[in-house]
Amino acid sequence: MSENEIEQLVDRARRGDDSAFSALYDAFAPRVYRFFRFRVETDEAAEDLTQRVFLKMIEQLAHYQSRGVPFAAWLFRVARNAWIDEHRLSRSNVPLEALADTAGEDAGPEELATQAFDWEILRRELGHLPADQREVIACRFFAGLSPRETAAQMGRSEGSVRVLQHRALAALRRRVGPVVGLTGDEEGAA
Repeated sequence: MSENEIEQLVDRARRGDDSAFSALYDAFAPRVYRFFRFRVETDEAAEDLTQRVFLKMIEQLAHYQSRGVPFAAWLFRVARNAWIDEHRLSRSNVPLEALADTAGEDAGPEELATQAFDWEILRRELGHLPADQREVIACRFFAGLSPRETAAQMGRSEGSVRVLQHRALAALRRRVGPVVGLTGDEEGAA
């Protein structure tokens, strides 16, 4: 969906169009969920936080102004703030949890075991990255944000985001690349 189409949905949602709210939810809920699943311990916690973000979106949509910043960046800033609030309350700091649970349903037992092993290694190694590099990885690869959207969400330049992403991937590649199959192809991910 193009930014123009998203902005049209936002305008319709502001006017109370329920189908526009639904379309925005359908477009962004899976990405917001993955953003949280990267950070919280359980599927249920990620689902709860995702719902909170969309409730907050409905409450704050009247105040949203594009100003050249993509809607996705605004929404993921709401998500990030929701996670910070949750983190302050729970004081639980699990940056990535058993994402093998979210692996493809069609995978066989051997593939699932390999994915679980790879995710556990990756989860552990992500914890060694600086916070800003972890944030870029979460936004770019788990939430699927573009460099522009990530930059807007983080309050940084696109160049800064690209450098952080490059450094994070290089560090991960050095530490675990051969084990989990990281190659140089991740740089241009969505």
